[in-house]
Amino acid sequence: MATNSAPLNSSSAQNKSSSTPSPSPSPSPLSIQSMDEVKKVFNRFDTNGDGKISVTELGAVFSSLGSSFADEEELRRVMDELDSDHDGFISLTEFAAFCRSSSEDGGASELRDAFKLYDQDQNGLISASELHLVLNRLGMNCSVEDCHRMIRSVDSDGDGNVNFEEFQKMMTTANANNGNASPL
Repeated sequence: MATNSAPLNSSSAQNKSSSTPSPSPSPSPLSIQSMDEVKKVFNRFDTNGDGKISVTELGAVFSSLGSSFADEEELRRVMDELDSDHDGFISLTEFAAFCRSSSEDGGASELRDAFKLYDQDQNGLISASELHLVLNRLGMNCSVEDCHRMIRSVDSDGDGNVNFEEFQKMMTTANANNGNASPL
């Protein structure tokens, strides 16, 4: 299985995508605010740094984040939806278009999917240990105490966890404040 250990700024991916225009910010809670952020996420998926995401890389990232697909065919369907030029890979341009379209449709299902990604035990709450696990899998090194602090900043009911409503409010507020979202 491929690992997610490629450097964030691999030179080949950066060189092939540096002339791509920035997507316009959208008022959605899930909008990615700048092309730099799109590139950062794209490069997490592009583990070999060749400037494109293969079906294997896509599957490896989903797997490392605790998400699984029923079979290879289902993963290929996801790939086909994103691969608009049908070359068998997702380019940065196609990835950016997907990010824009996810934002434009209100992002409701994507927000729920993002929440589920962090809610590893699917109990409807994101704990500090779940947040720590996912952020470290994404290559964002932080301590469990850092995660407790992040959660305290959005935990309106004081239970030490983030429920979906708190997560949704945080994402909406972060977007209203120019996209300065916590990694939750």
